[in-house]
Amino acid sequence: MSTIMPQGESIRRAVKWVAEQLDENPQASIATLVNEASLRFDLNPQEQHFLMNFCKERQQHTDD
Repeated sequence: MSTIMPQGESIRRAVKWVAEQLDENPQASIATLVNEASLRFDLNPQEQHFLMNFCKERQQHTDD
């Protein structure tokens, strides 16, 4: 998967956290994880959008 990482420590930590959560529980709700990450890492709307797209792309690659 070739996703470009955005600048900013908070979004990088959020991506890492969500990826770890999905590794532990692949059936977890992406929307719930993104919402929780948004609160944990104080993400702005653009970062939330990036994180949602990252999760959906990651899920598509694991489903293949």
